[in-house]
Amino acid sequence: MDNYIEVLKKYAVFNGRASRKEYWMFFLVNVLIMIGFNMVSAILDSSVIQVLGILYLLAVLVPSLAVYVRRLHDTDHSAWWILLGLVPLVGTIILLIFLVTDSQAGDNRFGPNPKG
Repeated sequence: MDNYIEVLKKYAVFNGRASRKEYWMFFLVNVLIMIGFNMVSAILDSSVIQVLGILYLLAVLVPSLAVYVRRLHDTDHSAWWILLGLVPLVGTIILLIFLVTDSQAGDNRFGPNPKG
């Protein structure tokens, strides 16, 4: 949960690096929150809950992009690599590989290693 809060504290910080754990814990918490919204919405058959889920997604859009960019920086890739996601299937697979790859050892052009 600390990683989730840390990403929200760096709401629109696109410079620096984010560890693999920081990125994936933020991703996991967002998925769990959205599953919760969907379950409650289905149980209550309420469109209000669906709207709250959409508002939540909009609220975490900027921090999600920021941590995504910092994660790419951690593997020594520019933020421009996000555009590779526009290439069907192959682009997504390559970006997924970047996201699961361990941090580049030591400092890189984007800053010091978040692992220390």
